[in-house]
Amino acid sequence: MVYFVLLGRQGIELIQMGGVGPIGMGIGVLILPFLGIWITWSTLRAGVRHQQLARRMHEEGLELDVADLPKMPSGRVERGAADELFAQVKSEWEVDPDNWRSNYRLARAYDYAGDRRRARDIMRRAVALEERERSHETH
Repeated sequence: MVYFVLLGRQGIELIQMGGVGPIGMGIGVLILPFLGIWITWSTLRAGVRHQQLARRMHEEGLELDVADLPKMPSGRVERGAADELFAQVKSEWEVDPDNWRSNYRLARAYDYAGDRRRARDIMRRAVALEERERSHETH
């Protein structure tokens, strides 16, 4: 809270100085905390949703099992094994691309294969599909 008060006061002081530069900086200083809160909230919300999907997948016995795959010293799945896993999961996904479970598994496979950007994109899709499925169950 102290952080917001200090930033708010600094932003107001900059705006009161007048001039294009200080006013622009003051507005930016006032906006940044809200942007930070929104980014933090979005990240935490996504993490909670991903955990909920992971729990459901585990309960349904559908989580990807990588326990027996060869791993590098860092603990990551070796590239070749991750690529094989990805190919298998992608073929499963192609059969049912509108199922949140197949999207979740594909996102995890992308993650194991090292493609974080696509993993995030597909996981967002899995979350949206699961929310849609849940809303249809309640109606």
